[in-house]
Amino acid sequence: MSEPKDFVAALDSDSRRTPVRIAFLTRRTSPSVKARDEELVMTYPEVVLRVAVAMEALLLGLVLISLLWNAPLEELADPLQTPNPAKAPWYFLGLQELLHYFPPVVGGVLIPTLVVLGLVVIPYFDINIQADGFFVRNRRRKMQALVAVTGASALFFLWFEVYPVLATTLLTAGLMLLAAISTAQSRGFRYWLFSKPLSFWIMSWFLLTAVTLTVIGTFFRGAGWSWIAPWRME
Repeated sequence: MSEPKDFVAALDSDSRRTPVRIAFLTRRTSPSVKARDEELVMTYPEVVLRVAVAMEALLLGLVLISLLWNAPLEELADPLQTPNPAKAPWYFLGLQELLHYFPPVVGGVLIPTLVVLGLVVIPYFDINIQADGFFVRNRRRKMQALVAVTGASALFFLWFEVYPVLATTLLTAGLMLLAAISTAQSRGFRYWLFSKPLSFWIMSWFLLTAVTLTVIGTFFRGAGWSWIAPWRME
């Protein structure tokens, strides 16, 4: 038999001063802890260091690029002659590429608005405090939903012949399927995919699509917004 525990009953409201196992609280006392805690705690957020390092690396990269290559400036604008093609700044070229496939209201207003609203609202539908992977629980049901959403999106992009977005959608879906067939015992790249939540996949698809459309609009569009190889552009 194990040794008997030394249980002591006491009447006190300070659990630090009286180390007892059982305490009876009367109506005139409250289970408070009387202690003098410091008002300020010296901390250093880890994210601040990462942001500082990233900013310094970006600044160094921009300085090196500016020293090695001249800025791609063109001649002065001529109000009597519109260049062909008339391209927007690079940060709007993805949107201009969408206007090539869809009507102006759809490509310029509806789709960007839905994408922004989706990025804002979707994370609130799956509050993942522990940051578990998307396919950790209910894997079969989530795989069925993934196949249904991917199929519907593929038919939509095929109907409008939006092949760049179709390619990024299929690539993201393929990586998600690879994550779905992986397990917690997987190693390397497969475990990294398996551990990613839904917000990671949505943001990855958005960034991959935006970069693809921007690159195509910058380097692969010539006169009349026709497809042209970059080395053939004048």
